[in-house]
Amino acid sequence: MTIKRILSSFMREVLAEAERNPEFAHKLEDALNLSKVTSPKEKIGELGRPAMGGVGPRRAANRRAEAVLDPVQVARTGEEHLRHMLSPLSLTQLLDIVAEFGMDTGKLVMKWKDPERVIDRIVEIAMARSQKGDAFRGTSELTTHKAEQTSHNEDSDNQASVLDNSKNTE
Repeated sequence: MTIKRILSSFMREVLAEAERNPEFAHKLEDALNLSKVTSPKEKIGELGRPAMGGVGPRRAANRRAEAVLDPVQVARTGEEHLRHMLSPLSLTQLLDIVAEFGMDTGKLVMKWKDPERVIDRIVEIAMARSQKGDAFRGTSELTTHKAEQTSHNEDSDNQASVLDNSKNTE
């Protein structure tokens, strides 16, 4: 006989006995800790911590704090506004934003020590995410969004043309 057949036969006998004998079924439930925990809500212990495999209100001790702002929402109001909102934050708060919004796919940003570098990365990703899905937005939303982009691009073009003119006059 193979181990699979032996275990199958054994489990059938255990199940049959549990159905015939309520006392045996109760002892089996106690041995398997089935009588004590019947639902996920009951898995949460007295201290608010979940039992093994349970879902609870507390975060693991090694988890970062929650982000202080949503960079994608702020990016929809403009890049400058986003930079203004990020500049007073500490490096730890910036890294919390990176961690919570999944902005470190290459596992490099969390090692950076320069807040300006982290801010640049947050702005880059948040702006890209805020513009994602423009093809599906309504025309009024899209027109407003495009007007903001156009004014930003015109400013960049004006700066570039000033640089080109200064090079040509030299």
